[in-house]
Amino acid sequence: MRTSTAAPAPRATGPAAPETWLTWLYVPGDRPDVVAKALRSGTDVVLVDLEDAVAPERKAYARAATAELLSDDAPGPVPVHVRVNDLDGPLAEDDIRTLAPLPGLAGLRLPKVTGTASLRRVAGWVPRGNVPPLYALLESALGVEHAFEIATGHHAVRGIALGEADLRADLGMTSGTGGGLEYARGRAVVAARAAGLPPPPQSVYPDVRDVEGLALDCAEGRARGFLGRTAIHPRQLPVIEEAYRPSAEEVAAAEEIVAAAGPDAGALALPDGRFVDAAVVAGARRTLSLARRH
Repeated sequence: MRTSTAAPAPRATGPAAPETWLTWLYVPGDRPDVVAKALRSGTDVVLVDLEDAVAPERKAYARAATAELLSDDAPGPVPVHVRVNDLDGPLAEDDIRTLAPLPGLAGLRLPKVTGTASLRRVAGWVPRGNVPPLYALLESALGVEHAFEIATGHHAVRGIALGEADLRADLGMTSGTGGGLEYARGRAVVAARAAGLPPPPQSVYPDVRDVEGLALDCAEGRARGFLGRTAIHPRQLPVIEEAYRPSAEEVAAAEEIVAAAGPDAGALALPDGRFVDAAVVAGARRTLSLARRH
């Protein structure tokens, strides 16, 4: 077995890589002024919402405004994803046919996905079959039970996540606590990792004034295996980022492991006598990737 001392990790600059995204900021699609501000808010991804955040009489305008934004082929400051309307409703097909071919679209967030049939339907609506990255929201008991099948159900799926407000409603739960969602949360995390996808982000924290509660809830989410969180207000972004960035102690431990491992992937001994295997080394490398974020 080899031993080694830790080497300092270099810092990286520029936009965060997808595997290190920590923040996704929802903004209503019928508010181009708010979308413009969100693009410069410091979030990793802007989520333009055509679904819950837009009143029925403004849906057509929201789609047109979003299409105008995404028609610019010049790279924006951060990726733009779009949450389309309910896949079982009358608007989603037009949303996808209109937006999927546009150069500024970085991903489609699909609400209320219940199985692979939802993904096949979406793929069939994309002109010329050029399916953009897909992010499936599990918002029902059926969606949670099919989590792994959804995560592996189409080559364009890049992530899954829970939509906890609708999931609570589907399960008949009270909304004041997440205590009944441990199974669903664990299933989403395991399904994503088993499918080779990034860990899912946490669902939104609805009280934008309660930054202390948000920080505590993010710490619990990180302990459960989530990575990052969707937000509904810019003031939530630094709280989420701080909660999910590795601490100095975690970075130092990861540097020690990676320096000791070198190019090898087998078991090894650290200077203090601890043995670590390939999975621990991979985790240490993920920690350093997060530490090198912009």
